[in-house]
Amino acid sequence: MRDVLYLEEIEQAEALLKPQRVEVLRQLAEPRTCSEVAERLGQTPQRVYYHVKRLVEAGLVDLVSERKVRGIHEGIYQAGARSYWLSPRLVGRIGLRKARDELSLGYLLDLMEEVQADIAALDRSAPELPSVGLSGEIHVRPEKRQEFLNDLQSMLQDLFTRYGGAEGDAFKLAVACYPKAPDQPATTGSPADRPGTDANQP
Repeated sequence: MRDVLYLEEIEQAEALLKPQRVEVLRQLAEPRTCSEVAERLGQTPQRVYYHVKRLVEAGLVDLVSERKVRGIHEGIYQAGARSYWLSPRLVGRIGLRKARDELSLGYLLDLMEEVQADIAALDRSAPELPSVGLSGEIHVRPEKRQEFLNDLQSMLQDLFTRYGGAEGDAFKLAVACYPKAPDQPATTGSPADRPGTDANQP
């Protein structure tokens, strides 16, 4: 393991600058398997392996050895360095709008995965599972985007301040805002023209 790994590729920064992967990287200060890391973090081995694989691809984690457990080969991984430095040139690139957006979308993917795992872990047999889900579409002119983001941040901060005490039941709140994908064009033609459709069916 090196003392310092100097990062000069934006792909490395994108792989590293995610809260979940930073935690995985900390656990890999000592050689460990994905199962061992998962147990320490309270995550599934599959989820940890996903993050470890991305870190290996970025050159931030090394596969140091393998062992066979019940007929299955299990990799043992270790962080490539004790600390990581971002190149000043790289920091400038991350500051660009496109790079920032890509990092934000990467974080959203991790957030959605975390929400899915949390919901799957809930006890469905519990007498009460208070929850709420909202989804909608808004339209913001480019010159109003910053004002919208400020309003959203202010609203959330007010909620965290009003309900941020240590008493009561704990709830997790996740908010995602992302560009809407273009609508797919509607399929045209008669049913007989569509693949896999029998025009004689009712």
